[in-house]
Amino acid sequence: MAEGTVGELADGFECPPGSAWMAMKTWASSADESADMIRVIGRQIGFTVTAKIHIYETEPTKPPGDKPHGYDIGFTPFDPAA
Repeated sequence: MAEGTVGELADGFECPPGSAWMAMKTWASSADESADMIRVIGRQIGFTVTAKIHIYETEPTKPPGDKPHGYDIGFTPFDPAA
């Protein structure tokens, strides 16, 4: 999960512009690689990480691929003043 800002999102993703959490499951070789992936993939789809990234190691819900990848991406908007 990463805290950041939603801009104009790519097709297939929905969230109002502004502050939001981006959640993404990853197949990665390390926690550092997973954090890098959420920054890069986020930028590609219209999300900018501006603060914290939380990494949780869990059992996979999809089989591994040949390369690291992200899946099950979702957004939760929030009011930073609340």
